[in-house]
Amino acid sequence: MSTQSASVHPHAPTKPTWLKWLTTTDHKKIGIMYIFTAFFFFMLAGFFALLVRAQLLFPGNTLLTPDQYNQMVTMHASGMIFFAVIPLLVGFGNYAVPLMIGARDMAFPRVNAIAFWMLPFGALMMMSSFFLGGAAAGGWTQYPPLSGGFFSPGRGVDMWILGLHVVGVSSIMGSINFIVTILNMRAPGMRLHKMPLLSWTVLVQSWLQLIATPVLAGVLTMLLFDRNFGTSFFRPEHGGDPLLWQHLFWFYSHPAVYIMILPAFGIVSEILPVFSGKPIFGYLAIAYSSVAIGVLGFVVWAHHMFATGLPVSIRMVFMFLTMLIAVPTGIKIFSWVATLWGGQIRFTVAALYAIAFVAFFLIGGLSGIFLASVPVDVQLTHTYFVVAHIHYVLFAGSMLGIFAAIYFWFPKMFGKMLDEKLGMVHFWLTIIAMNVTFFPMHVLGIMGIPRRYYTYSAHLTEVATINTIESIGSFVLGVAQFILIYNVIVSLKKGKTAGDDPWGANTLEWTVSSPPPDNNFDVIPTIR
Repeated sequence: MSTQSASVHPHAPTKPTWLKWLTTTDHKKIGIMYIFTAFFFFMLAGFFALLVRAQLLFPGNTLLTPDQYNQMVTMHASGMIFFAVIPLLVGFGNYAVPLMIGARDMAFPRVNAIAFWMLPFGALMMMSSFFLGGAAAGGWTQYPPLSGGFFSPGRGVDMWILGLHVVGVSSIMGSINFIVTILNMRAPGMRLHKMPLLSWTVLVQSWLQLIATPVLAGVLTMLLFDRNFGTSFFRPEHGGDPLLWQHLFWFYSHPAVYIMILPAFGIVSEILPVFSGKPIFGYLAIAYSSVAIGVLGFVVWAHHMFATGLPVSIRMVFMFLTMLIAVPTGIKIFSWVATLWGGQIRFTVAALYAIAFVAFFLIGGLSGIFLASVPVDVQLTHTYFVVAHIHYVLFAGSMLGIFAAIYFWFPKMFGKMLDEKLGMVHFWLTIIAMNVTFFPMHVLGIMGIPRRYYTYSAHLTEVATINTIESIGSFVLGVAQFILIYNVIVSLKKGKTAGDDPWGANTLEWTVSSPPPDNNFDVIPTIR
């Protein structure tokens, strides 16, 4: 190609900014679009949760009908898992991983763009069910027969299935892209054992998605056929087995928990050394414990089914394997604490969120060990104890990790610092409100209060008091997130200019300008 033909004419028409974003294949812009889109769905799914909490504010409330309540519970969980937490983590992986490993982009930039645009398409498909007679109302697990044609006769479950199919294809495309990028496009000299820990966790997460998501696609298709084409995979009256759904659904959905937490492990592993002024303690132990969690994640699905009447011997095996996951998780927590120990800790907002992640995720981990025990699980599995456990894993874990990532990488993304004072207000409100909302659910669970109930008796005064406290906490938690939104808007306009490396970090993304140039690196760095 001649130099003349490759040059850009000075008067050649240029794309408007909005069109550049819509048509971009730059991993950094796609990562930012993932983060903003997923945060929108985080707020929407959070709004559904606030409606649930408003319904439970006091006994006998009639704010929602029972069916509307079930729709809100279902769409809150589905929205948070598939359109908020996972895509937020994918967004940070998209933005940071190619920069961290010294690559100029993802391996397949156009595939990356297509995978992103399938996310809002899938979400809109699922959310459109509200306008087609009502959304799915059988819970995010959609156990048959609740999700069958008799109990869910509208189009809500069908649109839920189709929406998940779309976002599932997006996940498969994205995971292949990450695997090829991380394995083939690292800078010269960056061996696997020199790779940043976020890249390790994204690599394991991608393998989990690549292996587990096709199983979800298969079981969703079987349910769709049962509902619409007369098959009987899960219909016992025609020889089907509802437990088959649970086996296949949890074969995906238990690894999905690690899909939602592993990159947060990586984020915390990047942030703690920077603000403690020490190298990460036990680099290889953290890296290979992520691999161990990924492998074990595929052999513990049946612990979600202890109350279904599985043979005792089978339950014992799954109980042992589930408790075994505490070992690699404990290795990580020990390594993070050892990294902080004796360090000169700078308590920035990003550091506080990372430290809070370690402290509060531990609560979710410990309650998980309780639920791994068959006798305890059988008593608690249908109670609020499980709701408390999952929120201490996915909010106190994944979301606190995501907030840490926002405050840590915002200066690199936009060249502006987020306001630390506003960040502190956001942090403390979030931490206090989170615990006021979720911790009392442990107590409700131990009291035997079942989850997913539309209302409760006024005679249960202690239950009413706890529910009122939880609901007030959830409202404060919701309001606190608007402080983050306000902080982002103000900081983009008037924020302090960030240098190339405002935190004194040492991974490759901090060696280039903030924001980075289009091609990331003029010269691919060599790692020694």
